[in-house]
Amino acid sequence: MTVKQEAIPAPSLLPAYAVAAVAVLIWGATPAATKVAVTGLDPMVAGILRTVLAAVVVVPAAMALRLPLPGSRTEWTLLAYSALGGFVGFTLLFSIGVNLTSAAHAALINASIPIFTGLFGAIAEKRVPGRLWMGGVAISFAGVSVLIGFRAEADTGAGATVLGDLFCMGATLCAAFGYVSGSRLAGRIGTFSVTFWGVGLAGLVQLPILVMLSHGLDWQAVPHAAWSGVLYLAVGSTVIAYIAWYWALARGGAVRLGPTQFAMPVISLTLAAWMFSETLTPVILGAALAIVGGIAITRRG
Repeated sequence: MTVKQEAIPAPSLLPAYAVAAVAVLIWGATPAATKVAVTGLDPMVAGILRTVLAAVVVVPAAMALRLPLPGSRTEWTLLAYSALGGFVGFTLLFSIGVNLTSAAHAALINASIPIFTGLFGAIAEKRVPGRLWMGGVAISFAGVSVLIGFRAEADTGAGATVLGDLFCMGATLCAAFGYVSGSRLAGRIGTFSVTFWGVGLAGLVQLPILVMLSHGLDWQAVPHAAWSGVLYLAVGSTVIAYIAWYWALARGGAVRLGPTQFAMPVISLTLAAWMFSETLTPVILGAALAIVGGIAITRRG
């Protein structure tokens, strides 16, 4: 007589997907929150303030959790690169760029970060990517080029400028460089250590600049909406979203949960149309399909 054994159910991935969705939703709203912040604050002040406030949150947490610090000159260099790229260059350039362009343009250029991260990663590892991966990169680049190079009347009316798009592109390059540096260090001291200490280092570096820029600034005159935008960026985008994303990846894996990030441009474009009455022109929609489609192809390559 054969006894039929009951299959042991695999752990549910629903919590991992739910938490990953929270992170993607928060990050998807980042361009809109930045747009709100820079309407009432100088873009440089807004960009620095989000990192400094985030540092106030994460540094005590890192100390309480006894997160390891870099232990060698090489590791400190990687942490500095990660901080300067992801939490100094990106935040400053993106805040300036969003002030000079539309939320829709900023969101789509921001969506191309994985492409540049892959390129910098390939350079750092001294490897030649496959043809499929390069094809996906070419498609995404075409989408970004069309977005920046072709101006529709609706884009101009929404405040989209080439200069603003180029600042956002610079921010994207900084973020990708920071991610690659941070990923190389994460294998040694852990992802949370890289993120929290990177934010802390970036906040410390920028604090004197914030003091100089805010000299004579009437903080009480800053609109509540701008404060809400900065706090969202500092606590939501920089702290909560990172913690949620890493928690989800630890339980669901990057392969399963990575594709959820494709929803970010959709969320960003929806908010741009809803909050700022920006028109999603055929150029914007076509560029979105090219950028997201290209990224999807690179994941297969």
